[in-house]
Amino acid sequence: MARALRPGIAIIQSLVQESTFPMFLTKLNARATRAGAIAVALSAATLALTGFTHAQTDADVLKPNANLYTEGIPAIPKAIADSLTKYNDFRGHSFVAWHPKKPEMIVAHRAQGASFAQLSWLRTPMGKLEPITKHPDPISSTTIDPVDGNFLVFESSKGGSEVFQLFRQAFDGSDAVQLTDSNFRHSRGAWRKINGKHTGEFIVSSVALDRNLTEEQKKNIGITFRLMNPTAPEKARVIAELPGTGWFNGGFDPSGKRVILNRYVSANESEIWLMDVDTGKRERVLPMKDSEKAVHLGGRFDRDGKGIYLASDRDGEFRELMHFDLASKKFRSLTKGLPHDVDGSSEDEDDDDAGARMIYARLNVKGRSELRAFDSVSMKEVPIKGLPEGSVVTAAARKGGDELAIAVNTASSPSDIYVVNSKSGARVQWTRAESAMDTSGFKTQEIITWKSFDGLEISGLINRAPAKFTGKRPVLINIHGGPEAQARIGFQGRWNYFTQELGITMIQPNVRGSSGFGKTFLTLDNGYKREDSVKDIGALFDWIATQPDLDASRVLVMGGSYGGYMSLAVSTNYADRIAGAIDVVGISNFVTFLETTESYRRDLRRVEYGDERDPKMREFLISISPLTNAQKIKKPLFVIQGKNDPRVPVTEAEQIVAKARGNKTPVWYLRGENEGHGFARRENAEFQMAAMARFMQETVLK
Repeated sequence: MARALRPGIAIIQSLVQESTFPMFLTKLNARATRAGAIAVALSAATLALTGFTHAQTDADVLKPNANLYTEGIPAIPKAIADSLTKYNDFRGHSFVAWHPKKPEMIVAHRAQGASFAQLSWLRTPMGKLEPITKHPDPISSTTIDPVDGNFLVFESSKGGSEVFQLFRQAFDGSDAVQLTDSNFRHSRGAWRKINGKHTGEFIVSSVALDRNLTEEQKKNIGITFRLMNPTAPEKARVIAELPGTGWFNGGFDPSGKRVILNRYVSANESEIWLMDVDTGKRERVLPMKDSEKAVHLGGRFDRDGKGIYLASDRDGEFRELMHFDLASKKFRSLTKGLPHDVDGSSEDEDDDDAGARMIYARLNVKGRSELRAFDSVSMKEVPIKGLPEGSVVTAAARKGGDELAIAVNTASSPSDIYVVNSKSGARVQWTRAESAMDTSGFKTQEIITWKSFDGLEISGLINRAPAKFTGKRPVLINIHGGPEAQARIGFQGRWNYFTQELGITMIQPNVRGSSGFGKTFLTLDNGYKREDSVKDIGALFDWIATQPDLDASRVLVMGGSYGGYMSLAVSTNYADRIAGAIDVVGISNFVTFLETTESYRRDLRRVEYGDERDPKMREFLISISPLTNAQKIKKPLFVIQGKNDPRVPVTEAEQIVAKARGNKTPVWYLRGENEGHGFARRENAEFQMAAMARFMQETVLK
């Protein structure tokens, strides 16, 4: 069974990033016929988007479901939703875990018509899925009983709140059993082994929520670590209570007496500690005394417990996969010289649990995840035969076998799972994504570059409208969250609708502060440099104006999370260069955001944006906040928000809606009552897509 080398990146992102927005012919005569058909189709689409019909009835209008609140959104013709149907039904398969004793796997998959993915058994290649869960909320971070495979443990939260609880799920069709206290937010660590034998325990870290804290307690928030057996959660034992936030646990040493702790400080600084499981005492291992600050993310001990594997950028611009000897204090890099960040890693295990034979690392190569393998003894790279094409999402070796499960996505598929024999290179496809349409025409994004105001080269990804659309095309600038995230190459899902059906070219910029371009680039938007990233979009407008196939007078900007802030900031700084803006769960005022985001995130976010308690920084943050400059928002604005968002509270959306509307700016507002940091439920996401298409008709498709 594969083991994670680093702590869960998703966990880190949920605490420190405004991200995860969820956030979607031949001969001349044939061409002429197709052109005529396209003209008719576009004509019908235009009528549908404008909402104009001769006898429109309630049956012709798309209604929001009971969990959606709307303000200012005009009637959306049901024809829009109908045209979106096939783009809302891409259903891939995510690899979750191997059975510890059998060549069978657990996968996550959204069944047709379901709101979100559930867990199922897949026992044979391309076999029928056997449902396991029927949970009422989305599931994440799943692990299987490592001894006999008798149950699962997963995390889930209600209504997008991210108040994650642990659940134990049996395979008898019963409901999952909650293991943790709902008054705290929890995450699970690695399973514990003592001298090669599993104890059936793992570490659970828990943090208090603002709703249960006094103002004074919020200033001194910490994290509690417990050792838990999921079959007897009431007997969980407290190991330690650590001050501050940003603590994550990794793997145990072979004796089961020590566990790795990671302390996240910022995107450019993190530490590795070791903690005694019996006493709770801890000592810092990295960075060493008098060493420079750097990223040190460690997840696993080596096979004899004398060293640890980690990802670090201590020696250069990019995170390298390294081994650190605890006695000699010496580093050895496995990926030295490769100008790519290590995205994540996993190990396989020997039959006798003596330790890892191979280490698999995912490298971020120009926005695409590539898989590499390294021998754990020689630490030399070993070629992998039979790799499928695509960007690697997951790689997990099966304990006791030669099978390596690899999940990949491509421009035409959300996620397919293959199993590769690590010795022979033989490859077998285990799943095929389900779709309501032919996706073979979806194109891989192209990389573009432009010079910003200070000469810095900025890059992004572009999806151009198909050739069937003539003339200069409108542009959608879609900005990622984070801000330490990155627009990556891969399946674009629902977003293909905008290019394939509406003829809009989409650009996903990686402005300064994005990850994947080195640690120096990552810091170029910190603190008082915040608006430099907004200027990168200003320079993108200049680039668009030079492109013969793009219409610089019809540009729509949107973004999710931090990208939502960017779309609002562009609206205030470049109102004359856009036709409208879509803000999804975005920050409208940095000070109110920092004062109301959950306390377990607050100090981590202050490192990135600045400390609002400092008078000078507070004044600066207020001055650049979109709310302060809302009078400059002149073009239509569409704000989308989840009511239960713990990262960017709903108040951020509602205050910018009120302020912009008070300035007579046309504002649309959509709020998900059972959503958090983006819309995770299918029925809500589908209405959001239809509303965005309607908004595009009002702004860039006129």
